[in-house]
Amino acid sequence: MTPTHSDDRTTVVLITHNRRDELLRTLALLRRLPERPPVIVTDNASGDGTAEAVARDFPEMTLLRPGRNLGAIGRNLAVQRVRTPYVAFCDDDSWWEPGSLRRAADLLDARPRLAAVTARIVVEPGGTEDPVVRELRESPLPGPDWLPGPALGSFLAAATVLRTEAFRAGGGFHPGLWLGGEEELLACDLLRQGWWLAYAEELTVHHHASRLRDSTARRVLGLRNTLWFTWLRRPLLPALRRTGHLIRTVPRDAASARAFVHATAGLPWVLRQRDPVPPELERRLAELERARRTSPARRYVG
Repeated sequence: MTPTHSDDRTTVVLITHNRRDELLRTLALLRRLPERPPVIVTDNASGDGTAEAVARDFPEMTLLRPGRNLGAIGRNLAVQRVRTPYVAFCDDDSWWEPGSLRRAADLLDARPRLAAVTARIVVEPGGTEDPVVRELRESPLPGPDWLPGPALGSFLAAATVLRTEAFRAGGGFHPGLWLGGEEELLACDLLRQGWWLAYAEELTVHHHASRLRDSTARRVLGLRNTLWFTWLRRPLLPALRRTGHLIRTVPRDAASARAFVHATAGLPWVLRQRDPVPPELERRLAELERARRTSPARRYVG
């Protein structure tokens, strides 16, 4: 039976842009969680009345209005306000299952070097598992025995509870990536600092994909950011091999072409900030890359 008393260890952070109805549904579900977590919403300059609706219907929640679309950096802005040891991210079209935030906090309490736990994702309205869950569950990365599940090389912001201290130590989400696969760079930097990331089967997030999602635009950003992460953190030869593999395997269409053009345009700042990982971490990244090549959740980025 799920406990009904509140839990003051975790704050939920969301970013949103022009998805008022989906956000209001998500906030209503978060409000009913037994943990009663504080919720911080960053409205990325919505033009559909999102901010006004949140302020009216959910006055107990913290609403941030930066005045422009910050992308994932809206989460950084929200985490500046977090006063709890843990922060749970979710999207405006996803929500945490009752009891999962409490269990995530318990897992993190017991493991001081664990930076983040990623939950199982259930796709609504059908209740099926997201294809990425198999990839998480079958992660090939080795890890210490004390992890609550398989060691991960990255995480999904819509389904992860992070240690607030670790998020800040890792620098948060990089402003250059804006949105789309932005988690990979932060995850790599956390691993470099000696933190661990893990999948936890007993945690659940529900995802009801927004009807307003522009999947093509997200694919362009995701592929661009995959390339930028590769050039920022992978050593020269692995970076060249990874780039070549993507060139050969991504769909040969206008979206992929745009992604490569945008990635190339960003090379000046990427090369200025390039900081390849040490050999031991590169071995883990290479192993993860090989496993992802057969994942049904990675159709667009190789």
